[in-house]
Amino acid sequence: MATTAIPMGCDPLATRCSGTDCLVPPSNYNAILSTVLSAVLTVMLAMVMFAMGCTVDARKLWGHVQRPWGIFIGFLCQFGIMPFTAFALSLAFDVMPVQAVVIIIMGCCPGGSGSNIICYWLDGDIDLSVSMTACSSILALGMMPLCLLIYATTWTSTGSIQLPYDSIGITLVALLVPIALGIYVKRRWPETAKKILKIGSIAGFLLIIIIAVVGGILYQSSWVIDPSLWIIGVIYPFLGFGLGFLLARVTGQPWFRCRTIGLETGFQNAQLCSTIVQLSFSQAELDLMFAFPLIYSIFQMVAAVLSVGGYWIYKKYRGQSADSDGEAPPLEVGGVKEGTLENIGFDSEENADSKANTRL
Repeated sequence: MATTAIPMGCDPLATRCSGTDCLVPPSNYNAILSTVLSAVLTVMLAMVMFAMGCTVDARKLWGHVQRPWGIFIGFLCQFGIMPFTAFALSLAFDVMPVQAVVIIIMGCCPGGSGSNIICYWLDGDIDLSVSMTACSSILALGMMPLCLLIYATTWTSTGSIQLPYDSIGITLVALLVPIALGIYVKRRWPETAKKILKIGSIAGFLLIIIIAVVGGILYQSSWVIDPSLWIIGVIYPFLGFGLGFLLARVTGQPWFRCRTIGLETGFQNAQLCSTIVQLSFSQAELDLMFAFPLIYSIFQMVAAVLSVGGYWIYKKYRGQSADSDGEAPPLEVGGVKEGTLENIGFDSEENADSKANTRL
């Protein structure tokens, strides 16, 4: 078989050469790597959500649906505080119109599933966290167009923004199905559920760090942007966490639910924001705005990790009774009072059984 000699000094991947001038096909390495990693991370996230489902109590979850006070507060935070804060930050920093639009879109997105993982490590109310994430994803089908109409029309026509309803539906299914399976495993095989939870809680925390690192490596070119967009991307997640926490506390929620609501408020679905931006704007506009979802997603993870670290340091020096202030009136489900969620996945079998018996 005859072989074609490649002139000296030419790229070995060249398809056509004339002297030292060669035509080299563009590299699609990043695109392939991004697709592969996206598939792998999606599978891993589904497995982690399955593990989180192993700590969800179906009765408490139904109790939040029957008495949705916590969900309602989360709704006010998610579709009230976050879009308005995005609007205020865009005006305060006087960003370009396309950049203001991407900030508004991020503020209108529903909660991200990563919040359920962090909620476990913050000793939050995982049942409330799951119900808030699911409800915000469902309500986003109507609330996102409304919020965009209210806030984004200052800079653009809302008719030019395409909402990927299929992506919202996929996100909802990817959240609910693994968690439902986890609830079933916990009900049928509680000891197995504890073991799955041990592995899944650690894997979930590592997954969040991996996603941040991989995103930073794959999209290095996106880091060169307007400093004002950098500042907003850094402070916006912290504002979401803080304002959500304060509103929950002002309305009389106990500490563990304040942490949960604050976390759900600041933890946005950045992947959905990226999808909306790519569907709605030209390449020239994308160059100015695509980095923001990435920056937000990384710094919401930074805020979450710092919250977990700070909480565990506080818990270590304060003791296990860190939440023993005046608790809000508990939910009652079937005559059983709901107290602070206790994550017993790392306890010995004897301690776990004794804690479970104490709650009954």
